[in-house]
Formats: sequence, C-alpha cells, structure tokens
Amino acid sequence: MRTVENSAASSWAQEEYGQAELGDARRTRRAVGMLDRAMGYRAGKVTQVFLTGAERKGAYRLLENDDVLPERLIDAAGCACARRSAAYPYVLVPVDGSSATLADPIGVLGAVGTYASGARGIKVISAIALSPEGEPLGVCHQEQWMRPPKPKRAAQRRARGPRQAKDKQHERSKRLAAEKRARASKKARANAMRPVHEKETQRWIDTIVVTKRRFEEHAPGTRCWFVIDAEGDAWTIHVALCNERPLDMFTVHANANRRVRRADGSPGHLREEVAAQPEIGGYVVDVPARGKRKARRAHMQIRVAKLTLDVRDQRTGKQHLLPVHVVQAYEVGTTPAGEEPLDWTLLTNHPVDTLEQARLVIDSYEKRWRIEEVHKTWKSGGCGVESSQLHTGAAAMKWSTILFTVAVRIERIKHLTRTSPDEPASVELSSHEIRALVLLKRKYKKRTETIPDAMPTIAQAARWIADLGGYTGKSSGGPFGSITLGRGLTKVVTVASALESLDEEAKS
Repeated sequence: MRTVENSAASSWAQEEYGQAELGDARRTRRAVGMLDRAMGYRAGKVTQVFLTGAERKGAYRLLENDDVLPERLIDAAGCACARRSAAYPYVLVPVDGSSATLADPIGVLGAVGTYASGARGIKVISAIALSPEGEPLGVCHQEQWMRPPKPKRAAQRRARGPRQAKDKQHERSKRLAAEKRARASKKARANAMRPVHEKETQRWIDTIVVTKRRFEEHAPGTRCWFVIDAEGDAWTIHVALCNERPLDMFTVHANANRRVRRADGSPGHLREEVAAQPEIGGYVVDVPARGKRKARRAHMQIRVAKLTLDVRDQRTGKQHLLPVHVVQAYEVGTTPAGEEPLDWTLLTNHPVDTLEQARLVIDSYEKRWRIEEVHKTWKSGGCGVESSQLHTGAAAMKWSTILFTVAVRIERIKHLTRTSPDEPASVELSSHEIRALVLLKRKYKKRTETIPDAMPTIAQAARWIADLGGYTGKSSGGPFGSITLGRGLTKVVTVASALESLDEEAKS
C-alpha cells in the first residue's frame, strides 16, 4: 500500500492544500495526502484513517509539528475557494458558529457550552461559499480557538453556598434568582466596556475581513454576500460589514430591537418601524420537519423599510450611523398549534425597492442552513470530528480543519445530485473514482440492473455511491444523506487508489 507521502493525491485535494505554505514542500505533500486519505476513509480517529504504522507516524508528525499551523491549511483552502468562485458575479457566504466536544483526559482543551457542563473541546466560526443557486464551493475561512478555564471565583462562590433548611427553600430560590440577575447585569456592563479584540465577537469580524481580502486577491470581480444568523447580530459586526470592501453585500437576521433613525432623522426602534410599513406581497415556502417542528407549506407576508441603525460604543462613546434596508418575512395562517410562526427581520445593504429584490434577500437567508449541514457532517455525518482523541489543542485544530474541508466536499456532492442531476459525474469525481465506482456497481448490482459504459450523471453516480454505503431507497426513510454517501465513498476511493497505483506502475 502506498504511503500518504508518496501517493498521487486526487486533483481535489491538490487544489485545496497544494498551495499551503507549511515551510517545507514535503509537509505540503503530506497535508495533501492526508486530506485525500481523510476523504476516502472518513473517521474522527486518526488510527481509522491511516491504516499502517508508517502512515500513522507521518500523520501524527504533521499534526504535532508546532511549525505547521492550522491557519496555513485554512488559508490554502480559502484561496482555492476564492479562485473557484471567480466564475460568479457574487457568492453567498454563510457565517456560523459551532463547537466540537472532544475527549480531553489531560485537560489541555478549552471549555465548550457552559462551564457547569464540564465539556471540553474547540470553538469555531466557519464561513463557506455558495454559488447563487446554493452549490457549496469550498471553505472561505474558519477561526478556531479554545476558551480559558473556568473562573476560580465562580467555583469558590458555589463552594461557599450555605445549605438552607427545607422551609426556607422558596426564599433562598428567590434570593439566588435575584443574585443571578444582578450578576448577569454586572457581567453585561463589564462586557460592554471590554474592547472588541478581547471578545469572541472579534472572531466573526476576522472571518469577514479575511474572506474579503482573499476574494480581493483571487476573485476581484466576485462580490461576497455574507449571510449571518441572529447569533451574529452585534453592532461591531455590522460596522465590519458596512466598512470593509463596501461593494460586498450582507444579510443579518436581527436579534436586537435596535435604535434607528427614520428618513427624517427622528429616532425610533427597529421592530416598531418595520411593523408600521404596509405589506408588499407574499410567497409560500416549504418548511421541513426538524425536531419538534412539523413539516408544512408556510404562507409568508413581506414588509420592507429603509432605516439607519443608531449604535454606540459604550466603552468609547463613539456613535455609528449605519444605513440599512430591512426585510421582514412573517408567517400568517399556517402555523401548527403549539409552534411559533416563522418571523425573520433581515438587515441588508441590498436594495429592496421591489418584491423581487426582497425575495432575493430572503432567498439568501434561506440558503444559510447549508453551513449548519456542513457542521453536522463535520461532527456526526461521516467525518466524526468529535470522536478524535488527540491530546494537544494544536493537533486537534489541524485535524478538525482537514475534516471540515472534507465535510464541505461531501455536502457539495450531495447538493449537486439534487440541483444539477444531469451534469456528468466528472464535474466532481476524478477519472479513477468514476472507474472504481463503475467496477463496484457492476459487482454489486441487482440482477435487473444494467450498468452502461457511458459516463454516468452526477445524480446517478451519487446514488450508486449511496447504494454502496447501505442506502436502500424508499425503505431508508428519505433521500440519502451524508453518512451513507460517506460510507460508499470510502469503498470507491479505496478501489480508485488501487487503480491509480496500477496506472502508475504501467507507466514506469
């Protein structure tokens, strides 16, 4: 079996990491080979991806090398994504936060979730590029970091808490609730006085700024349309969106009822001003079932407004006036009992003078969920980053970067099969992967199936891959997903690697 270092990696892996500046060409080749192998043998544990002792040794050597920074891998993938996006007038760039909970037996990782939960791992802010039709194009950027350990004062305060008699439990609960509100208020005031570079909000800003700069260098004719959920509705992020490369666009789901200035300069508040506008039209959207939410066809109405956000830096007192267009899309008459109606208030710099323009802004937000699908695939949909057992933060970050790049490609293949089913399989799969797939399908086909010699379509190829991964059609409960697609790709890449080796030997 070929080692990671001397294997001929796929063109996809070479395109993603081939320009990575890791200080030595041998390290770059190893990173490319590791990415290629991780695509073929998706698993969270290094030992499940690299099967021989020599391969595992080489992989650990790269992951544990302090001179190899995860930022270099992200930079290579981000530049490749920008070059791939240059064919489009604009791309959607969903930005979202997530975390990976990892095993931490020696206590070197940061806290994730609440401190009380005791969970450890890494935090991330990720950005991916989508074509205007929603096709995943690659990783724009990812910020990774580890939170500091639990503050000692909080632990001491809990340790000092006196035990109260049962008949005083109600009074104690009221007192503790009041103390909790006071602490939260004090924490909010203290947080407002901290400079932004000391907050996690800076990670969102860095993601936006770095993405813009990469596109300026590698795709200057392509505009970025950033799409951010309510978690990213912070005034500092709005300033970065408005001030950096102003020709780029954004859509932000408003979370706060911010102060605004009306067209005549008088003050107001965001939600009240939008609610006072007339409806300009409506549309119907299919809402999939998720958790306790029922699937339905939701009837939505639209309002639009043009306002100026009036935000102030409490630390410095500096005022920022940020002109925005506002689109509100809200559900009317189709909400199931016990559920909240859909209600999106979207801030954007895209004009919304017509119903079509408002729908375009709404469409940009509706495509934001694709980054959530990538995070799901990264964590549990075949890549399994949370099962990794690396014992240093730097190694965990490098490995998670590789697996995140793989997750984006899996989602890209899945999307292409549903939106461009008639495209040839060669738009995403290499010639060796296609040959391997055809060979495997002919071996495991049903008796009634006939496998043609012609190039399969991407939809046909993906269905064959999913079949190899255990997909059984309608009895599986719906269209194939990332897990079955990933299992099938493992078999395909294994055979493709053997075919590539045979071709190389024949040439020598």
